[in-house]
Amino acid sequence: MQVKLGSTGIVVDKNGFGALPIQRISDDEAVYLLKKAYNAGIHFFDTARAYSDSEHKLGIAFEEIRESLFIATKTGALTGEDLRKDLEQSLKMLRTDYIDIYQFHNPPFCPKPGDGSGLYEAALEAKKEGKIRHIGITNHRLGVAHEAIRSGLYETLQFPFCYLAAEKDEELVMECKKANIGFIAMKALSGGLITNSAAAYAHAAQFDNVLPIWGVQREKELDEFLSYIVRPPVMTEEIREEIERDKKELSGDFCRGCGYCMPCPAGIEINNCARMSLLLRRSPSEVQLTEEVQRKMQKIENCLHCNQCRGKCPYGLDTPTLLKKNLEDYKNVLSGVVNVN
Repeated sequence: MQVKLGSTGIVVDKNGFGALPIQRISDDEAVYLLKKAYNAGIHFFDTARAYSDSEHKLGIAFEEIRESLFIATKTGALTGEDLRKDLEQSLKMLRTDYIDIYQFHNPPFCPKPGDGSGLYEAALEAKKEGKIRHIGITNHRLGVAHEAIRSGLYETLQFPFCYLAAEKDEELVMECKKANIGFIAMKALSGGLITNSAAAYAHAAQFDNVLPIWGVQREKELDEFLSYIVRPPVMTEEIREEIERDKKELSGDFCRGCGYCMPCPAGIEINNCARMSLLLRRSPSEVQLTEEVQRKMQKIENCLHCNQCRGKCPYGLDTPTLLKKNLEDYKNVLSGVVNVN
């Protein structure tokens, strides 16, 4: 099953490789996974300047076959000058002289010509120079996403989208289709809360303009997605029922783990601590109960109640309250009150 990314003309298998997790493994492990993915048919790879050495690992893996695949990366720059610096560093790390899709990385506004930041002008100049081929934007805010679509300035939009999405998120997908803008779905497994990747794929398959990118760190994860190239999951009544159960369980306020609330002045690892209760129930692991994680969870007691995290949350969550609830649940698990299995 293939997908075309709007006006970019890029056509790839409906499996994108999300390269954020490979920053956590060695060069050799990452290169092995990347090459295995490519050889099996995954030809779209998404990374970012902010993902530490992720770009470096893609560069090692694909320098010799650069023209046969597509690389999207991102800049968190807020000025044109910083964008140019980021771009040059990305090109160096990726060992290439061009980037297929260059994306503004979750900006708090929609960059446009004449807005005073110089961001869009710098990207446009880089496109004219051949250093980037298409300009995209990523975001977690519906308002910014809609503005980007209406502006006519962007060829792709990357936005959280999975079967837990609300109706307004599906409307965004349809709006992109009408505007011939490629839709790249981040958080296709909702940051680990969705444990059935086949159900996630079957949901995405219903939208012919959506390219899901799967975060990959382990070979067994990659093998799941590669199997869908040969046998794409389709929506069945059984899968539909599972999706409805998950929607009921995960409805309301839950942390998506996007991390835009960070950093925390009290040193709390909010993007993981605020979702610990759900992780323990949906994908329990001894890793979540190590002394290191216990220390991280204990930091919640140092919350300053400054509400900075609450103000920065793109989903409007009451993060301090959510953190407190997760700590209480975690203590119950440690004391044996709750069985995580």
